[in-house]
Amino acid sequence: KGKGSTCAYTEQILRGYGLPTGFFRGRIRINGQPIGKELFTVCIHSKYFWQIYGRLDESKNVMMWCSLLHGLWSTPPIRKPWVCGVSSHGIDHTQILGDTIEEIAWHKGGIFKPEVPAFTVKQPEGSMAVLKQRASEIECPLWVCPELEDYQTDCGPLQLGLAGQHQRSNASLALQLSHTWLQRRRLQGTWRTLSSLHGRGVPLAWNERANTLACARLADTVWAGRTQTLKNGEVTYFLDGAHTRRSMQACVSWFQEAAVRCERNSPIGVWQPQRCW
Repeated sequence: KGKGSTCAYTEQILRGYGLPTGFFRGRIRINGQPIGKELFTVCIHSKYFWQIYGRLDESKNVMMWCSLLHGLWSTPPIRKPWVCGVSSHGIDHTQILGDTIEEIAWHKGGIFKPEVPAFTVKQPEGSMAVLKQRASEIECPLWVCPELEDYQTDCGPLQLGLAGQHQRSNASLALQLSHTWLQRRRLQGTWRTLSSLHGRGVPLAWNERANTLACARLADTVWAGRTQTLKNGEVTYFLDGAHTRRSMQACVSWFQEAAVRCERNSPIGVWQPQRCW
């Protein structure tokens, strides 16, 4: 439960710098807006990914994130991305990825590219060991994102536009991805890595300070259908989605917290889609 949310945070931060963006994660957005019916119709009838990619890449400055479902099996035809990210692992898509967290991690590591910086959130020990091995084999530098509360800021504790405790690791990953991309565009300063290690020797990434713009963009992030609350008269709808047991638990935790803030006499409607593959 993290690929789409991480992309949404990253898109929001980079758009804060005035950069045009392309976002492909099921729903296609260009510059923060869903594509129109005509372009969508062209995309869904395209036989090859490059036809969609060509429409997302409307200019040389457009950034595109393809949030990967199956890692190795769904790696996009981008030979040299500027940065890669791996969100939290869970037991999902077992028909394709395998039945264990280690097998799934091996496939997820398929997005790593030689000499391209990569970041991951904290993972189970077995999963982290596999990611480290994959990164070493591919000669990909890999770092673990710090906890969100470990970032220094000029605006106090970081506030997030997407609710739920699980969103904190997604936001940390987005900070690392966006800062690295901006660094390679020479729009910001340099990263440093701490000497401390996480898990089995994966270095911990660190940003000395999350600037005010990044703080504001994290707080303003919206990802439709994810931990979203809508009111219609006396009815309050809580919208979220999940397709694994772990994701369902995150949905329930968020709903329990959000429902407490509603008036007790107000009817509550809950829409909980189950996405199957």
